[in-house]
Amino acid sequence: MPTEEPLSPREIEIATAYAAGDTYQDIALRLGIAPSTVRTHLATIYRKLQVSSKIDLRDRLDGTPAAPPVQTDQAAVISELALSLEEALRREAALTEVLRIISRAKGETTAVMDAILGFALQLCEAEYGILMEYQGARRFRASYMRGIPGPFRDWLETQGSFEVSARTGLGRMEAAREIVNIIDVRAEDIYRTDDPLRYATADLGGARSFVAIPMLSGDRLTGAFTIYRQTVRPFGAEATALARTFADQSVIALENARMVSALRARGDIA
Repeated sequence: MPTEEPLSPREIEIATAYAAGDTYQDIALRLGIAPSTVRTHLATIYRKLQVSSKIDLRDRLDGTPAAPPVQTDQAAVISELALSLEEALRREAALTEVLRIISRAKGETTAVMDAILGFALQLCEAEYGILMEYQGARRFRASYMRGIPGPFRDWLETQGSFEVSARTGLGRMEAAREIVNIIDVRAEDIYRTDDPLRYATADLGGARSFVAIPMLSGDRLTGAFTIYRQTVRPFGAEATALARTFADQSVIALENARMVSALRARGDIA
């Protein structure tokens, strides 16, 4: 039977932080790595320690003896299933919390959008996200941002409202009203042109993989929910579905805010 493999110093650091309650995003930010890399480490940690939950991990780190060892391939399957289950529970809890925040927002959108973007980044294992407000005729404004690198933030704030090329991810999303999922923003031909948005996204923001989700109120495009990874790691169906869910919740939050503002303007509420 295989014996337990020792953890590396980096694995001990990640295991300790995760067992203490830190998210993939928290750990990635502290260590300067991608959230996806944190997950890869955790899968290895779960396999090495032969644990199947965060509670088991905490116990093992506290000195509880390991369970009888299992075959390496079985341990790998168990670790993957355990992490997938924990991620599913986190998604359910995050969506519940987002709905609670929206229901209590009373028209205040900044805190709501910050929370929505924060949960989206954690669950989609992405470095940063932006809610782009659509202003018609391929014009957008970055209304809410979370985790965005300073140079890219400065560029967006300087631009204010800006027009995008039809060849950009936002331009293609605006035309099709469909999700645009780009494997690597630096691999597309537009990166080798002088397109300002693609330059800012790739060079100032360090983005590689990107997904843009249309925010629709009925048939009307109200904005785009954009999520960025700084490594080439395409967004799969699960991450895209998560991003769409958070985009839908953003539309609800913004529509609620507009309704509350209208009622206040009429004097119906304080």
